[in-house]
Amino acid sequence: MSILKKNKTFSIPDFTQSPCIDKVGVEERVARFQTRSIKSTTKMQGLKMILNMIDLTTLEGKDTPGKVKQMCFKAQHLHDVHPGLPNVAAVCVYPSMVETAVKAVEGSGVNVASVSTAFPSGQAPLDIKIRDTKFAVSQGADEIDMVISRGKFLSGEYNYVFDEIATIKEACGKARLKVILETGELVTLDNVRRASDIAMYAGADFIKTSTGKIQPAATLQVTYTMLEAIRDFKLATGIQIGMKPAGGISNSKLALHNLVMVKEVLGGEWLTNEWFRFGASSLANDVLMQIMKAETGIYQSADYFSKD
Repeated sequence: MSILKKNKTFSIPDFTQSPCIDKVGVEERVARFQTRSIKSTTKMQGLKMILNMIDLTTLEGKDTPGKVKQMCFKAQHLHDVHPGLPNVAAVCVYPSMVETAVKAVEGSGVNVASVSTAFPSGQAPLDIKIRDTKFAVSQGADEIDMVISRGKFLSGEYNYVFDEIATIKEACGKARLKVILETGELVTLDNVRRASDIAMYAGADFIKTSTGKIQPAATLQVTYTMLEAIRDFKLATGIQIGMKPAGGISNSKLALHNLVMVKEVLGGEWLTNEWFRFGASSLANDVLMQIMKAETGIYQSADYFSKD
């Protein structure tokens, strides 16, 4: 079967025949990325790039409009004593908080992302998932982060997963769609690769590792496997897909390793927040502390940075 996507027609592969992943080979390649030496000037450029790639996130049952407004303020004022820092890429909230977030970041260039499709479990009927998505878009969401039906995937119902993603993509309208694989529940790298392929061919604008609710989440091995899938999809279709590791990336060193990996697997074209994001709110403060250390020679206390 062939489909039309972004004015290009291509055939849908047999997802049961997705490439098998050499786990040992992946681990060896990832280990080499972690030994790279990054010079001071390059490190500072990388740290500021990371800030501009972060999706600040609050996804708790206790979220309030006040908490969302505070997060949106931080998104635009990461550390006012250091002028010239970039804004983050987006703030990510539940659909019920989208309207609050849109008003709070208006005119700043910060996007508003919303989770949908019964996040984080995905355990809801399709009509509810569609309404969930359409409501978030109607409230002003620029981006939708959906979860796949992992139970269906692990049962081998790949066509169901494909069709569900394609349906949610249609419901997104002009909003960009990030498809969360929840890799911690997929068990193997072979499954991660297969789920990545399904998501991209079904219409994902980004593929994303995790909800942040399940561990392990955005390991370097998982991210590398997904980056290879993106590379192969681009070679097969000519279409560029974004990547978002989320969950467990809480320090600058790990984030820099991710950037090195992106540069070497996909190339510099992906090193913008249009094509690469970090889903990690706690990462912002660690990056800010590293920047201030480089600028002043001393670490500032964590008390100098807001938690939200």
